[in-house]
Amino acid sequence: MRIIFMGTPDFAVPTLVALHEAGHTIVAAYTQPPRRAGRGKKLQPSPVQIEAEVRGIEVRCPTSLKKPEEQEAFAALKPDIAVVAAYGMILPQAVLDIPANGCLNVHASILPRWRGAAPIHRAIMAGDPGTGVTIMQMEAGLDTGPMLATVRTPIEDKTTGELTEELAELGAQLMVGTLRELKNHTPVAQDDSEATHAPKIDKAEAKIDWSQPAEVIERKIRGLAPFPGAWFELDGERVKVLKAEVVEATGVAGNTIDDQLTIVCGEAALRPARIQRAGKPKMDVEEFLRGSPVAAGTALS
Repeated sequence: MRIIFMGTPDFAVPTLVALHEAGHTIVAAYTQPPRRAGRGKKLQPSPVQIEAEVRGIEVRCPTSLKKPEEQEAFAALKPDIAVVAAYGMILPQAVLDIPANGCLNVHASILPRWRGAAPIHRAIMAGDPGTGVTIMQMEAGLDTGPMLATVRTPIEDKTTGELTEELAELGAQLMVGTLRELKNHTPVAQDDSEATHAPKIDKAEAKIDWSQPAEVIERKIRGLAPFPGAWFELDGERVKVLKAEVVEATGVAGNTIDDQLTIVCGEAALRPARIQRAGKPKMDVEEFLRGSPVAAGTALS
């Protein structure tokens, strides 16, 4: 098939690779324009742009698809279908109508649960037992289109980083299989009454509230790892918690109760296992405590 691929972050790369290796003709890869990042604030191409260029695929980085000239350029590629995976830009109806077989999206949840920008983070933070990937026909609404295929996986104790990698691979293979059997798939409408929204993560959410139950905080830690990272302040320094375990304990919420950095929560307690201080590398808590002991009774904010 003649495919226009549209994606930006690491999550999208396995789908691009799988489609290319399955023998499809990727006529162009649309991705977000390079962004300034790193200490030097140099322009950095997206992971999709890097992969596409390695494979000799034309890359396009429009700032908008609303302009008639961009839509004409899109149509000139004569795509059979467009495949979208975390592109990060709204597709106008005029663009959705161009491919002969429409536009299919690789969405990282079992729709209609977790429509929106952060489905993986939200599923972990909400305590969902499982999640997955949905291949969906795109329409003008936010992740509201009919579904063609799904695949599920348990969440267990995975972080957002780990789950993103897993779902990216599952989604890539599901998309390849869906295109192979496209004529045999019957679109299934979503039940809007069961829909939940997965808004983009606000950095303000990342501060740990020790009055919450330890179980809720532990899910937040996994849901925000590796980025932006759930954090607290110790002696005025911001400390990210990347991994932690729930332990049974009582006391004053936000206070440590031993020399292992066990912190009392609204219910039970939390014992960080891996942390990252501001501007420092990630480290195990034992290593941190050897250089910076924290006494029992220390109040954290």
